[in-house]
Amino acid sequence: MNATRIVPPQEWEAARQELLVKEKELTRARDALAAERRRMPRMAVEKEYAFEGPNGPASLLDLFEGRRQLVVYRFFFEPAVAGWPDSGCVGCSLMADQVAHLVHLNARDTTLAYVSRAPQHDIERLKARMGWDIPWYTITDSFDADFGVDEWHGTNAFLRDGDRIFRTYFVDNRGDEALGSTWSYLDLSALGRQEEWEDSPEGYPQSRPYEWWRRHDEYAADIDPWEGQLDEKVAATKEHARRSAGDAV
Repeated sequence: MNATRIVPPQEWEAARQELLVKEKELTRARDALAAERRRMPRMAVEKEYAFEGPNGPASLLDLFEGRRQLVVYRFFFEPAVAGWPDSGCVGCSLMADQVAHLVHLNARDTTLAYVSRAPQHDIERLKARMGWDIPWYTITDSFDADFGVDEWHGTNAFLRDGDRIFRTYFVDNRGDEALGSTWSYLDLSALGRQEEWEDSPEGYPQSRPYEWWRRHDEYAADIDPWEGQLDEKVAATKEHARRSAGDAV
């Protein structure tokens, strides 16, 4: 292994600052791409799809769990997949291990669900073994083929307007390997993070940064983690951004 140079602190900090310029450019480009994603046309889902869930039959609408947005990941756990029936796809399992606490997504009116061809009793056994609590349904029809996930993993995003469902985005291959954080899922959704700093079409739901954030056990009780000091937090963040880059990061 060829090691890079060893330098004194001042030179190391200069190198970090030089790279930081490019990293901030990447952050802004990622934000701009998410803004463009929020303006993508929507595809109406006209076909009825049927799944089997832990509580019995379920429709695609049921997978929303009453929320406005749905993100669906196709997990390969079924006969002919290596490890069956004791374990699922290694890559899909790594993905499941990195999923953040779901209550934060739920707080933004968004549900994450997994779908596979495996029967429910096998899914429940694997969830128990791995400690996963992601809602997970059995595909019973052509959902996987119709949405590009019959031969490879992939993530579809949907938006609900009453009982009408629209497909808003799709990503697969290396495009979804970094998914798992609350922010990564919201950034690929039609409504985004729903914070005021985002470039979103007029009328999209938005609130102030930090305002909706809670520790994961505080949402149900609606505890104010800022203890009435949200204005100070927002002001301090803006000042830090001005000092460090001149823009929000």
